[in-house]
Amino acid sequence: MSTRSVVPFGPHHPVLPEPLHLDLVLEDEKVVEAIPSIGFVHRGLEKLVEKKDFNEFVYVAERICGICSFMHGMSYCEAVEHIMGVEIPPRAKYLRTIWCEMSRIHSHLLWLGLLADAFGFESLFMQSWRMREKILDMFETSTGGRVIFSVNKIGGQRKDMDNSMIRSFLDIFAGMEKDLKELTGTFLNDGAVRSRLDGVGVLTEQQARDFGAVGPFLRASGVQYDMRTTGYAAYGDIDLEPITSNIGDSYARTVVRVKEIFQSIDIIRQAAAKIPEGDFAVPVKGFPKGEYMMRVEQPRGEACYYVKANGTKFLDRFRVRTPTFANIPPMLETLKGSQLADVPILILTIDPCISCTER
Repeated sequence: MSTRSVVPFGPHHPVLPEPLHLDLVLEDEKVVEAIPSIGFVHRGLEKLVEKKDFNEFVYVAERICGICSFMHGMSYCEAVEHIMGVEIPPRAKYLRTIWCEMSRIHSHLLWLGLLADAFGFESLFMQSWRMREKILDMFETSTGGRVIFSVNKIGGQRKDMDNSMIRSFLDIFAGMEKDLKELTGTFLNDGAVRSRLDGVGVLTEQQARDFGAVGPFLRASGVQYDMRTTGYAAYGDIDLEPITSNIGDSYARTVVRVKEIFQSIDIIRQAAAKIPEGDFAVPVKGFPKGEYMMRVEQPRGEACYYVKANGTKFLDRFRVRTPTFANIPPMLETLKGSQLADVPILILTIDPCISCTER
């Protein structure tokens, strides 16, 4: 007869340096229930909207997360721009799209390195992060920052990328693409990797819909849902087809993210070919009054930004629903019935960002 025990997992764990705590209810080595505890780090960023004026708050919004910092700042700006009826220049839209996709590549390479580290593949971990450094170098060249960029503002961008810089970036991406194909091909076809990911943590399409999964976690279960297809920034001019899989296991989630790296490089090429000349910002006068909810596709999935303004320089409300917060319930569902040894890998396959979740 099997006995039940409760094993605490986290918040400090070798493969997950994030403050997510789970109480795992086990029968022998099998997980029958996972009870989460979040909220270890409360930074009160949303409350600062009452103390920082709506222009200054761009810098607060992008500090929600270091990995998705550009998209946090951009999404806040787009929400306020909708409230104020500001139409940003076409070049600014394309600049935002290019930086968004650079952020996606940066995030997915970081995640791939962490997954490799969880397997004990130290060489792949270092190679993934070596390529990620190239993205950070490009960010530093174009924005001046490697983590926090501060190039978003209400009405456009604070900095431009000249065409020679964009062409040099395309050359770097061409070299990266060749190395990535070799690197990811070896990783995805490795027998040890397949044995740990194939058939583990299956989330069916219906479960993904019922539990509200987002991002690659959702698309790996066969749901074609990607907020980029709504056409914000310059995505309306980009040829984009969401990458999906019908399998829904940990291997499918890995494949979807790997393919998205190559898709992001293709999107940057398309944007570079179409980017128009002209201004990259417009002057903004007055104060916002009204409310708007902006939805974007971050590397981990759909993020929602709600902004409410009262006609003064201080906003009434700023609220964010981040992808990891949405993905925790379906993650708990995938943990049920798994083996204890698979828990770290399963948690990593949602690409958790507790910094985003705990604002």
